[in-house]
Amino acid sequence: MAEGRVVIVSALQFACSDDVSTNVDAAERLVRAAHQKGAKIILIQELFEGYYFCQAQREDFFKRAKPYKEHPTKLRMQNLAKELGVVIPVSFFEEANNAHYNSVAVIDADGTDLGLYRKSHIPDGPGYQEKFYFNPGDTGFKVFQTKFAKIGVGICWDQWFPEAARAMALQGAEILFYPTAIGSEPQDDGLDSRDHWKRVMQGHAGANLVPLVASNRIGKEIIQTEHGKSEITFYGNSFIAGPTGEIVATADDKEEAVLVAEFDLNKIKSKRYSWGVFRDRRPDLYKVLLTLDGSNISL
Repeated sequence: MAEGRVVIVSALQFACSDDVSTNVDAAERLVRAAHQKGAKIILIQELFEGYYFCQAQREDFFKRAKPYKEHPTKLRMQNLAKELGVVIPVSFFEEANNAHYNSVAVIDADGTDLGLYRKSHIPDGPGYQEKFYFNPGDTGFKVFQTKFAKIGVGICWDQWFPEAARAMALQGAEILFYPTAIGSEPQDDGLDSRDHWKRVMQGHAGANLVPLVASNRIGKEIIQTEHGKSEITFYGNSFIAGPTGEIVATADDKEEAVLVAEFDLNKIKSKRYSWGVFRDRRPDLYKVLLTLDGSNISL
């Protein structure tokens, strides 16, 4: 029987101010706390440098974007990852000439930048007007071979799409990570997506037999928009799910949190292989997934 390969993962959760240095300091503080708990791969929430600015369509907010290679927060997290010997996926607003992306750089435990993932699915609704800022990602779904595991990273709205999770699992992802910014809906006080949000990702974990880590922010954020003020209360509930979709660690909707969970990746791999869902896949029958309208036409 294969020797165990145990890894401790972490999801962080905190409220953001609209001051970059304050937020990056908070992220570093919590990364250090996760490291103290033994975590080796530590997930910070989506766009943690400031408020979730996509509540508004404002020209001045493009100033928040910075180029990938010399991004100051990414460079700081590279130094932190190297110091602590941990892996950190780093979410940021990327400027790439005339294009802009919602991106994650994956930093390995020696501080090496393993590469970039750009958010594929870009939402556009009240309070979540990301299409104003972000081009659709062009990297495709990717996995990154870190010191401790091969990981897949999606970003927020990506987490609603089973195709994204399956694509990463097919490429060998052993753990899925989703940095997130989600909360109330400004146009509908009665709409609460929290439990739906969790169940969908639990399904990704269970369908692919891989652990999954989701990090969301908390707190109320008010943004001045072109039509007045917009307000979102982020519902936190960051969580870690095991390979059958079971929740093994979860935060609440108000408190800062450092979640950790331990997984034996070799044991999970054996279970994934023996369960047969990858053996019994029929890619030849899935061509309908390449259509938008569901017409099952030979391609």
